[in-house]
Amino acid sequence: MTLAIDLSGRVALVTGGSRGIGRAIAATLVDAGAAVVTCARSAASSSLAGSTHVVCDVRDPDAVAGLVAGVVERHGRLDILVNNAGGAPYTPAAEASPRFHAKVIDLNLAAPLLVAQAAYAVMGEGGAIVNVSSVSALRPSPGTAAYGAAKAGLDSLTRSLAVEWAPRVRVNAVDVGMCRTELTDDHYGGDAGVAAIERTIPLGRMARPSEVAAVVAFLASDLASYVSGATLECHGGGEAPAFLAAVQNTKEQ
Repeated sequence: MTLAIDLSGRVALVTGGSRGIGRAIAATLVDAGAAVVTCARSAASSSLAGSTHVVCDVRDPDAVAGLVAGVVERHGRLDILVNNAGGAPYTPAAEASPRFHAKVIDLNLAAPLLVAQAAYAVMGEGGAIVNVSSVSALRPSPGTAAYGAAKAGLDSLTRSLAVEWAPRVRVNAVDVGMCRTELTDDHYGGDAGVAAIERTIPLGRMARPSEVAAVVAFLASDLASYVSGATLECHGGGEAPAFLAAVQNTKEQ
């Protein structure tokens, strides 16, 4: 038996879908046969064949309601939601303002819940929601403490919604590790910084956006029809314990 991800006839919404991992997810869902709508706070810099893009701030309840209503009006249904919008700049927790922390938590936790509620209201039997989370939910997240806390909350939210919304809609999450995107070099200090980081990853490199997208597409598809409430770690093996590097350095001195 040949296994293939077939999303023909499905309609998918990908938040934060105009660049990076979100754009790769949208492209992969299109390749699998889905009709895809992406959204972001700004217009897409380039069009993605097989998809449409909508400007929407997913933190705004009225905008989200209009977004989902527009998807249904255009396509007649909504089968898949990928909550990908998120992120946070590096800011030490002691220096960040209460407003900064609130905005980070709003974007990375409250907004996915808001969009999921709107999507669930119109989804039929067999609907699938995939929350794009982060390894920051699993380990300390210095410099992005509120982001890590929000992503941990998103993983917990995933498990709770999977119970509340079963059996009609499946809800899963992907904890994503470091991934090469158009912002990677700027964020990690160019090729030398990226290479140093990649040496700490068991698989020896950062993920490609298409690899994360493949995991999301699997969870959205019928191949994962009995998977719900799960958090799948997509991080290349994680991170080697720091004490191992410390011991190695001691031996070399």
